[in-house]
Amino acid sequence: MIDWSRVNELRDEVGAEDFDEVVDLFLEEVEEVIDRLRSAPDMSRLEQDMHFLKGSALSLGFDAFSNLCQTGERLSAEGAADSVDVAGVIAGFEQSKAMFLADLKQNIAA
Repeated sequence: MIDWSRVNELRDEVGAEDFDEVVDLFLEEVEEVIDRLRSAPDMSRLEQDMHFLKGSALSLGFDAFSNLCQTGERLSAEGAADSVDVAGVIAGFEQSKAMFLADLKQNIAA
């Protein structure tokens, strides 16, 4: 579900001192889109939202969540935005976030 090697790679790229800030920013930006999807997804911008979420997820190693977003992006691009499992995408984020936060300290390189 989480690609810890990618997480460690990101930490090496941004530096240990800035890593927490990058994680906080990632979670804040993704939460904004997730909240929008929770309240009333705009099907006309669903493809863009899925693309943004997919890219953000890949950056922080949220592999399973990224795959859900990629599927949603593809369906939206094919004109089938109504068939995107928005609830599943939201649940995938919540599961990934919970796992990431619970396991971060033990999986990050010292």
